[in-house]
Amino acid sequence: MTGRVVEFDEARGIGTVEGGSGRLFFHCTAIADGSRTIARGAEVSYEVRAGHQGRWEAFGIRPANDRP
Repeated sequence: MTGRVVEFDEARGIGTVEGGSGRLFFHCTAIADGSRTIARGAEVSYEVRAGHQGRWEAFGIRPANDRP
């Protein structure tokens, strides 16, 4: 899927992406390059999986122009 980062709280390490699947939560450990930080507004590609609290989450987040 593709979308953009709409929120990211670096201190808490959490954020949301918005794309074809709606708005999804993500944790900084879901950022594929291991940096644990990403800019708000960044265009990204990501996958969706069931999270620990029973809700859908984004993971494998990477810049949209850096697809595997």
